[in-house]
Amino acid sequence: MLTRLRQPLLLLWLVSFVFPAFPPAVGGRVEAQQQAEKPMLRVEVNLVQLNVAVTDSKGHYVTGLRPSDFAISEDSIGQKIASFGEGNEPQMTVDPTTGEVRPEPNQTVLAGANVFVLFDTSNYMYHSFALAQDAIADFVKSLDSPERVAFYSYSRNLYRAAALTSDREQVLRGVRSTVAGDQPALYNALLLTLRDAGQFPGRKVLVIFSNGPDEASMVTPEDIGELAQSTGVPIYVVSTRHAAIDPVSAAIFRQMSSATGGRAYFTRSWHDQRIAFDSIRDDVAHLYALSYYPQPNPNRGWRAIKVTLHGDAGKKYRIRTRSGYRPQPFHFSKEPAPSP
Repeated sequence: MLTRLRQPLLLLWLVSFVFPAFPPAVGGRVEAQQQAEKPMLRVEVNLVQLNVAVTDSKGHYVTGLRPSDFAISEDSIGQKIASFGEGNEPQMTVDPTTGEVRPEPNQTVLAGANVFVLFDTSNYMYHSFALAQDAIADFVKSLDSPERVAFYSYSRNLYRAAALTSDREQVLRGVRSTVAGDQPALYNALLLTLRDAGQFPGRKVLVIFSNGPDEASMVTPEDIGELAQSTGVPIYVVSTRHAAIDPVSAAIFRQMSSATGGRAYFTRSWHDQRIAFDSIRDDVAHLYALSYYPQPNPNRGWRAIKVTLHGDAGKKYRIRTRSGYRPQPFHFSKEPAPSP
């Protein structure tokens, strides 16, 4: 029986605190030894990153909002926004006193998003392989210049055809190099892709093209859905009518994309696939990026996130983002303090 996979789910910084070492008195060897053995305390601090889509009643994107327009709560505890960005603009540090962005960009986060594309090359793809490659290639070429793209394919195993890069030609070569394979193991591939995405700072997006159900994975969709939410990666799924007529796959794709703040598209034709990829491109270009350091919260389990807009905007507009996350527990390590 496989145990549920758990792993670090958020961006981590290690902050070290060293207890002061005082010079020993003459002949005070015992005191000096005690000072040397005092522990160094390491604390893991979590930064929660949110990708937020704001649309009106007709589905049009709402632009020009400021940090002060948003309200974030975690388990009903109000949070202060630490950084803010719109679309492909650089993320800016938010002044904690005024709630507005500071003039200088956050130097630790690049503009644009890291887009991971995961392509189903299983035996379900034999009849529409070339058309799917064309749709993905057009999607890659259409992304705005700040975006960085990684292209992976999967059947029973994951193939990293192009590592994360801003070089579109390298990604396109990866797309054209794929060949049809064996049974699909989507959830295994998703686990590895999310682990890769978690190594990079800033906004991350996962786009899946899948033509059918999972037949060979050893992990469950529940594990993957929770991991994606906790790492802050919205999942977009472009699927075909073959997946749509499978109620289990359709339900999993809808739930996984909705819970992470992404979207699921069930296409009937090659033309519909292109429309779906165009919609994802527009969504990525219009997401707001918000982050916050969680306020004290005794809950070490699943934490619910809610993002709203102040005033009348909260009634007129719709918010789409991830629904929550599981925090990384704090760890304390005892290490000898450095010698004075």
